[in-house]
Amino acid sequence: MTKLSVFFAFLLVLPLLVSATCTCSENEAQDRDKAKALALKLVAITSILVAGALGVSLPILGKKIATLRPENDMFFMIKAFAAGVILATGFIHILPDAFGTLTSPCLGQNPWGNFPFAGFVAMLAALVTMMIDTFATSYYERAHFNKALPVKDDSHVHGVAHDGHVHVHTHATHGHAHGSSFVSDDFSSVDLVRHRVISQVLEVGIVVHSVIIGISLGASNSPTTIKPLVAALTFHQFFEGMGLGGCISQAKFKSKAIATMVLFFSLTTPAGIAIGMGISSIYNEKSPTALIVEGIFNSASAGILVYMALVDLLAADFMNPKMQTNLRLQLGANLSLLLGSGSMSLLAKWA
Repeated sequence: MTKLSVFFAFLLVLPLLVSATCTCSENEAQDRDKAKALALKLVAITSILVAGALGVSLPILGKKIATLRPENDMFFMIKAFAAGVILATGFIHILPDAFGTLTSPCLGQNPWGNFPFAGFVAMLAALVTMMIDTFATSYYERAHFNKALPVKDDSHVHGVAHDGHVHVHTHATHGHAHGSSFVSDDFSSVDLVRHRVISQVLEVGIVVHSVIIGISLGASNSPTTIKPLVAALTFHQFFEGMGLGGCISQAKFKSKAIATMVLFFSLTTPAGIAIGMGISSIYNEKSPTALIVEGIFNSASAGILVYMALVDLLAADFMNPKMQTNLRLQLGANLSLLLGSGSMSLLAKWA
C-alpha cells in the first residue's frame, strides 16, 4: 500500500510540475485537430490497457499453458525477446529523448548545456538500482537464514555432530546428508527473494517512463504525433508486460500481490494518458520545468531498465546451467533477443 500511495502522490504532483509557463518560443504543430486527437487517445487507452494486461498476465497463467511455464525452453526465448524490448526501450527510446530534453534550447546553457546530465542521472539510477538489488537480496537472505537456523524438528530429524558436520537422518528419505537440514530450502528461498526484488524494481522503472509517455500522449492534440505512438506503445506494452510477467510468475507472490502488480502495470500508461488529457489546456512540454522533470525522470528510468534488462533478466537467464548446456536453446534465446531489441529499435523510426 505504501508503494501505491507514493505512486499516486507522484501522479498528482507531476502535472503541477509540468504545467509551468513557457519561456521558450515553440513550433506549434500545423495539424492540430482536437476531435480526431481525442478519438485516437481513446483508442490508445483501450489498446494499451488490453495489450498491457494480456502481456503481463500470459506468463503468470503459465501454470495452465505449458509453453509459458518457467521450466519450459520456450519460456527462456519469450523472456529473451521481452528483455530485448526492454533494453531497446531504455537505449533507443528513453535515453535519447532524455538527452534531447535536457539539452533543449529552452533550457539555459548553464548548467544544462555544459554537462551531460541525462547520462549522469542514468548512471546514478543504474548504480542505485544495483545497490537496492544487492542490499534487499542480502537482507532477505540473512532474515531467512536467521529464522531457519534455530529450527530443528526432532520428531523427523536425528543427527549427531562430528567434526563440524551434522549427519541428518530423515524418515522420508531414510538417508544421510552432510550439512544443515534447511540448506535446500534456503537455496530455493534465495532464488525466490531474487525474483521478488527483480520484479518490484523492474516495475518501478517501467512505471516511471510509462507515466511520462502517457502524459505526453494525452496532452498532445496532433493526430500525426499520436497515431504512430498508439501502435508503438501497444507493441511495447505487450512485450514489456511479458518480461515483467515472467519475473512475477517466478517470484511466486500471493494472489493479492500478483493482482496488485498486474493492475499497477496495466493501468499506468492509460492513467498517464488520462492525466495528460485532463491537463492538456495547461500542459506545456516546452516549459523549462516540464523539460527538466521529464528529462530527469526519463534518464532515471532508462538507467533502471538498461540495468534490469542486462543484469537481472539477460545475464541471469543466459548464465543459467540449463541454457549453458543446451546449444539449441542458446541459439534460440540469442535470436529472440536480437528480434526483440531489433523490433523495438525499428519502432523508433515512427515513434
